[in-house]
Amino acid sequence: MKVHQTDFSKGNVYRNILEVAIPMTLAQLLNLLYNVVDRMYIGRIPGAGTTALTGVGVCFPLITLITAFTYLYGNGGSPLCSMELGREHHEEAEKIMGNCFVLLLGTSVVLMVIGYLFYKPVLYGFGASDTTFAYAREYIRIYLIGTPFVMISLGLNPFINAQGFGNMGMLTVLIGAVLNIVLDPLFIFVLHMGVKGAALATIISQMCSGIWVLRFLTGKKAILHLKKEAMKLQWKRVKAILSLGVSAFVMQFTNSLVQIFCNSTLQVWGGDIYVGVMTVLTSIREIVTMIVHGLTNGSAPVMSFNYGEKAYGKVKQAIKFVTVTCFCYAMFVWGIIKVMPGFFIRIFNSQPEMITRGVPALHIYFFGFCFMALQFTGQSVFVALGKSKRATFFSIFRKVIIVVPLTVFLPHIGNLGVDGVFWAEPISNLIGGCACFFTMLLTILPELKEGKEEPAK
Repeated sequence: MKVHQTDFSKGNVYRNILEVAIPMTLAQLLNLLYNVVDRMYIGRIPGAGTTALTGVGVCFPLITLITAFTYLYGNGGSPLCSMELGREHHEEAEKIMGNCFVLLLGTSVVLMVIGYLFYKPVLYGFGASDTTFAYAREYIRIYLIGTPFVMISLGLNPFINAQGFGNMGMLTVLIGAVLNIVLDPLFIFVLHMGVKGAALATIISQMCSGIWVLRFLTGKKAILHLKKEAMKLQWKRVKAILSLGVSAFVMQFTNSLVQIFCNSTLQVWGGDIYVGVMTVLTSIREIVTMIVHGLTNGSAPVMSFNYGEKAYGKVKQAIKFVTVTCFCYAMFVWGIIKVMPGFFIRIFNSQPEMITRGVPALHIYFFGFCFMALQFTGQSVFVALGKSKRATFFSIFRKVIIVVPLTVFLPHIGNLGVDGVFWAEPISNLIGGCACFFTMLLTILPELKEGKEEPAK
């Protein structure tokens, strides 16, 4: 594959965003395949599909927590790299990347050990029953082995995109996704490994992706190189990484927290079947938000670079483009789900009971889906411009302050029951999304009135 680098200082802002966002969106799609393909195959295991799918769903909060630490370092360090590249401080950019690598590797080992020691009480606390625990245990015990590979692959890939190599970042994920697609049916059905096979396929795939990332960042084609001398941890640098990455961490951590409360509440009000329904809904949400994630993540290095150059006119153009595109896309998705709810559920499980209970839940869960785009847009702007405290606040605001209390209390109101759990999501999208987005407009745009007002070429 030809290595192409996007120069964020030149050309049309919209084109620069798309040059990074399109391969990044494809990478998001491919990245989903790691877990989504697992769920698609697991949901079709003869005689155990629904129960096995529910068991794997119980593992999601723990997997999300691992991802949260990955984002803490990767999403914290990569914007700093882009800013330093904009200032032409290449040595400092490499030191930031080297520090992130050490943090990723060290944290992955700690999480793997803690996970093995406490997975039983953790899984039961996350909503497992005696029936689903066996499947959850089989999956998570193997998945935890691959924690270092997962964190290195996902955590270092943003540093490839930060250098403008969007196609190489996509290829990182493509390698793992294709392997996962091939290995999943082989391990699950041909070798009759079931849930264990799905987990094994995932960690092998992530290992290959991680090796690819390391080879590129230590090779000749990269602008910034992963060097031993850049890996010496310095508190000032680590603090900057953590400060900027904490918003992405909190966003993922609170996702994990919400999953825990949702699964636990649904287990009380509806049992295993509704935990399975939530697993399917969460999977659908991951699929349909991939373009939003791709656009917001793709715009981040463009905004960070031009913000570092004080080219504020280009930053404003990027904000406008991402806002309009993401909102329109979310409106379109809402309409499609409204028209074809059964289609999306059948992707993962076609059991009649799952369809019957899942369709009404899907309509509630995705109601007002367009407001979700406002949350992602505002959040991405705050992160890209280094406004970590604001980004962190709105992550906590939407999930912890709004979703968690609503998940617990809404089922008790009237006859809502399990429906109350699903209503928590659209309410949080409306309140949290609008609060985040309009705060971004009121605080960021005045700042961008100063600087080099360069029009897009």
